[in-house]
Amino acid sequence: MEKQRLKKLIFSVYFLIFNFSFLIALFASGCGIAGIIASPTSGEKKIPAEYDLAKPKEQKKILVLVKQPGWLTADTNLRYYLTKAMNKTLTQKVGILDSNLISYERLSEFRSDRADFEMLSPSDIGRALGADMVLLVEIANYQLHEIQEAGCYKGKLGANAALFDAVKQTKVWPEQEGSKTVSVAFDIGPKGAELAVEKLAADIAFCTVRYFYDCPKDKFKIADDISGEGWKNWEN
Repeated sequence: MEKQRLKKLIFSVYFLIFNFSFLIALFASGCGIAGIIASPTSGEKKIPAEYDLAKPKEQKKILVLVKQPGWLTADTNLRYYLTKAMNKTLTQKVGILDSNLISYERLSEFRSDRADFEMLSPSDIGRALGADMVLLVEIANYQLHEIQEAGCYKGKLGANAALFDAVKQTKVWPEQEGSKTVSVAFDIGPKGAELAVEKLAADIAFCTVRYFYDCPKDKFKIADDISGEGWKNWEN
């Protein structure tokens, strides 16, 4: 009996010494475990907005102004699809209320009523429609080809985007001169031209709007994105 008690006592002492040593090692390593637990996962890491449209407590009214060069011909109304996609993405990703987005119909009516529309600046158009901010999207290139044997479409769409403060009549994004260039493409897209155009527009909308809110790092770049930037923030 005495031997069994002695063995149990020795085992208990060794067990306490082991646990005590383990705790000391943890603290000596600078609480490494706690650091790992506290570190955000790739899904939790976010890329800060370049211009935060979600930050103001009182949301401003926004006009999405899509311009298409005269030399670019398309069978579909690209301005309509891009405006629709931009407004939808601003609502879903940034939280902009529908009531704070100037509708495509109002813009179209204004465009029809003004013979000098093309001469007006983005800020002029925005103020005339009661907008505080204007997101200018200028279509740079567009391609859509049907893949006969597959029954689907191959497409490409590029645009230059810039954000203006209509009240101050100044460009607020991007900070550098000019605009932000975004491009998307897919080799095998949806079946049907309209669906393919909608996908291109949705891709361009996301690749533009992602700069206006703190975007999760693992969601920042999409498969169709071919913008050609270094993506420094995304890669780090």
